Amino acid sequence: MKFDAKDAAEKTILWIRAWFEENGPDSPAVLGISGGKDSSVTAALCAAALGKDRVVGVLMPNGVQPDIDVSEALVSFLGIRSFTVNIASAYAGLTGEIEKACGALSRQALINLAPRLRMSTVYAVSQSVNGRVANTSNLSEYWVGYSTRYGDSVGDFAPLLGFTVAEVKAIGRVLGLPEHFVEKPPSDGLSGKTDEANLGFRYADLDRYIREGVLEDEESRAKIDRLHRVNAFKRLPMPSFSYYDAT
Repeated sequence: MKFDAKDAAEKTILWIRAWFEENGPDSPAVLGISGGKDSSVTAALCAAALGKDRVVGVLMPNGVQPDIDVSEALVSFLGIRSFTVNIASAYAGLTGEIEKACGALSRQALINLAPRLRMSTVYAVSQSVNGRVANTSNLSEYWVGYSTRYGDSVGDFAPLLGFTVAEVKAIGRVLGLPEHFVEKPPSDGLSGKTDEANLGFRYADLDRYIREGVLEDEESRAKIDRLHRVNAFKRLPMPSFSYYDAT
């Protein structure tokens, strides 16, 4: 089946509208805004589905964020309500308290703490406005587990989870988003590297592998297969023990 961005956008808008009719007919969609393609397209889809007055963007710099102007430009372009919450003091305070209690945090723990604080912030804002939190993850990142568990991996509904990076970009263009929102180089904003540098392969190759099962570069294919396997726990419900089924 050939991907049709216009059809995909229209059907996703209808899906969002139907989901809110069932799960929050008077509620706004609330999401973190980075200015990148995923949050930009998600916000644009929600605005098209619900109206711009029912979309709330939350900007969450950790201290000084050099590209915060991109996030500000997006909410201005879409005409949606937004709040800016700087998480720097919370991040520093919590890091200090944890380190006092149990010693230095690992590098990965420090990297993942910020997105977990951001998701807590988004949920706090959402509950305060009786909102529903939009997850902004795409299929490509989901496939290899490129997300922070209980950070950017969660939400109440996920409009983009069935679309690859290339498909998300195509939907963004159909929705009329300016190119700098669609093509902003994705990065975690923490390690100083782009997403592709962190992953070790191109999204274009990952997207093709997901959709066609084809990838000539053996090294990239092995990396993708390994990440898909070792991060399976992020895609599955939390395991639980059933005493009565075990006896």
